[in-house]
Amino acid sequence: MQSTSNLPVIGLDLAKTVFQLHIVDVETGEIQRRQVKRAKLTEFFAKCAPSLVAMEACGSAHHWARTIRSLGHQAKLLPAQHVKAFLLRDKTDAMDAQAIWVAAQQPHIKEVPVKTERQQACMSLHGMRRQLMKIRIMQTNALRGILGEFGVALPVGHNQLLKTIHGELAKAQQEDQLPADLVVSVQEQLKRIDALQEDIDHLGQRLRAMIREDRHMQAIQQIPGIGDLTASALVAAVGNFSTFKSARQFASWVGLTPRQVGTGGKTQQLGISKRGDTYLRTLLIAGARAVIARAERSSWITRLLERRHYNVAVVALANKIARTAWAVLAKGAAFELVKWHPLENASH
Repeated sequence: MQSTSNLPVIGLDLAKTVFQLHIVDVETGEIQRRQVKRAKLTEFFAKCAPSLVAMEACGSAHHWARTIRSLGHQAKLLPAQHVKAFLLRDKTDAMDAQAIWVAAQQPHIKEVPVKTERQQACMSLHGMRRQLMKIRIMQTNALRGILGEFGVALPVGHNQLLKTIHGELAKAQQEDQLPADLVVSVQEQLKRIDALQEDIDHLGQRLRAMIREDRHMQAIQQIPGIGDLTASALVAAVGNFSTFKSARQFASWVGLTPRQVGTGGKTQQLGISKRGDTYLRTLLIAGARAVIARAERSSWITRLLERRHYNVAVVALANKIARTAWAVLAKGAAFELVKWHPLENASH
């Protein structure tokens, strides 16, 4: 593979129909600003000399990165928020491509790993599941609100609602609390909720099938607090964990490290930055919360809870889980519960 430092750089601003390119001739310094239609883009790069093609990590970026790599080029995906800092004057496609070209040559900007089709498929299943979960929550909350107006109080939680709602409906009908038309509509909504749950279960089965075929997902599943969703999402979102130099760098990328403010040699730590992947951070924190709430507490967690707020302890444990996942996948070492102090004598 040719070193990227010797390759000419092409800034590519992705679009749906017309793509903008920013090319600077290495020898003459001549600047080319070109527009290429979608149907001609593959043909254009097939005729180009090997180059480093830089793009923002946005919609369709991973597809085009894979396509460009197959044509003998190097592809580099850049975080959009870091490219924005190099945008001068008005925002146009040509200026965007120029900003991408400049940002691609900054050594401090960490590129986004190009995902495989399998990784993207896994993350797509997670996205579909999140959307269905959101709709299901909206449906059940609507039922609580509607029936609450008629004096029918339903418990919090999806499973608890489904266990009690039929009995509450029957009781309300006997006491003539609910109009017949409303009862029929509520029953129809319950059918929609059941159909949504069935679709969610099917997606969960497909994710579990992916885990059975992936040894990396199986490896981090041994870590307390990492279940099917977290294991599949972590491996699919990150891919090669060795791109992170340390466990702390990975935890920082997820957004589980505190922000720092300092001047004059004094540094103050604030709350977690909340940068990075929101979905991964949510899964890791949920897993840490479950470990603290349901498992036998170790002396490490107990001491932490004595001097810190409960939520701080949860984030600290989520940070530890993320670092452990990095160690298992980046170093290729099997997880050992005995060495993982927060859950001494606890079963996973």
